[in-house]
Amino acid sequence: MRIALGIEYQGTRYCGWQRQGHCDSVQGNLEMALSCIAAHEISLFCAGRTDTGVHAIGQVVHFETESQRPAKAWVEGTNTQLPGDIRVVWAKEMDSEFHARFSAVARQYRYVIFNRSVHSAVLANRVTWEPYLLDEARMHAAAQALIGEQDFSAFRAAACQASHARREVQKVAVSRRGDMVFIDIQANAFLHHMVRNISGTLIKIGKGHEDVNWVTELLASKDRTLAAPTAPADGLYFVNAFYPSEFAIPQQPLNEILWQ
Repeated sequence: MRIALGIEYQGTRYCGWQRQGHCDSVQGNLEMALSCIAAHEISLFCAGRTDTGVHAIGQVVHFETESQRPAKAWVEGTNTQLPGDIRVVWAKEMDSEFHARFSAVARQYRYVIFNRSVHSAVLANRVTWEPYLLDEARMHAAAQALIGEQDFSAFRAAACQASHARREVQKVAVSRRGDMVFIDIQANAFLHHMVRNISGTLIKIGKGHEDVNWVTELLASKDRTLAAPTAPADGLYFVNAFYPSEFAIPQQPLNEILWQ
């Protein structure tokens, strides 16, 4: 059987999604927990790998097993074997054609900025703090230059292993609710650090340090060294992976999560 799971996690304590021998990872913890329930070794495939400190609300993974278990066991049983900052939210048996990564047609991220002169004691490690008042309207206007299929080399980490830098950004919006500023971005796929590099650039525009047209200039330059520094991982959330409707994968509505 091929089983898909919906996963959420707070990434603060982990060196990212991917299993690594030298540090604690979300994948490593989840595979160990699932192996206990399945009574055999489990290997996971995910919709999108997240970096050190990055969180997820709607990560999608799949694995294969010959063990017969009800969906409740894959959810509740696995959760008893996991640390409190990783949770399985739902489980669903899938056709063999489904693949958590290759069947996904788009991914959605939210970058959360706590925009107040004093940081929050209860939101530490869950948001990025920016004490300087941001102009979210300027940020939103600048972000519209990102829409479409383009070369995103200016927002690509030096260590990115992708074969090319062309990606299609389908939606991008910057909004505010009280002291929270949200950067929401959806694309067919993302480059390493792409959302954090874009967020760092938009923050600089929101502070009035660069013109609204700066994003357009950076895209044309294809030069990462000209853009702003990478924004911190604390504020980044993997929100959704989107799939063809026949797979009926649950989605997270943005207006019901993350303080909005």
